[in-house]
Amino acid sequence: MKRSSTLILGFALGASLFATASLACGQAGDIAKRLGLRKQSNLSDTKVASGLKEALRVGTENSVRLTGRRDGFFANQAIKILMPKSLQPLEKGLRLVGYGPKVDEFILSMNRAAEAAAPSAKKIFGDAILAMSIDDARKILAGGDTAATDYFRGKTSEQLTVAFRPTIEKSMTENGVTQKYEELMGQSRSIPFMKSEKMDINQYVVSKALDGLFYMLGQEERKIRTNPAARTTSLLKEVFRK
Repeated sequence: MKRSSTLILGFALGASLFATASLACGQAGDIAKRLGLRKQSNLSDTKVASGLKEALRVGTENSVRLTGRRDGFFANQAIKILMPKSLQPLEKGLRLVGYGPKVDEFILSMNRAAEAAAPSAKKIFGDAILAMSIDDARKILAGGDTAATDYFRGKTSEQLTVAFRPTIEKSMTENGVTQKYEELMGQSRSIPFMKSEKMDINQYVVSKALDGLFYMLGQEERKIRTNPAARTTSLLKEVFRK
């Protein structure tokens, strides 16, 4: 009787372990599928990390190329830099009294500044990609279609803002953004009952330019995960599932 009970207990324990292992394998398969990675037993952590870095490298190059050209921001409604929300009442008032063309010039100048500065992000992005560790890649495995971009943004936004601001400010000076902003603020004072709120327009354009770059990077990452045609290197084809 005792031996029979032991056998039953052993069988139950074995079944439990088998079920747990099967569940773990199933979860791993789901994660790999969601991530867009090929379900292969020979894909090491190093290979996965390399694949993610490659996806980010290709994605950043494409996003910089798409934004760092004429109308890269201005003609893309998803990332076009508009008048700051706090100044939109001012924009409405200025348009009502005939300053619409001046407002349009200011909005265009902000987008031109972002377009001119975008190429400088390539090296900053590249350095951050090189710093990604295998542990970083493991964390990304639990994410969705833009997990690498989301991680990348959280890890580098502060450094990118500091590094990107001088380039944006230089570009803004060359495109007359600050001058046009000051002109609009001066004109607003001539409108009765119109309140104008001063703001750090440089920081606003830096923030929106980075938002645009990361948005485009996320779109590029999603394409690599879901569209085989976007996997333009042998490593991407090997790591990401067909």
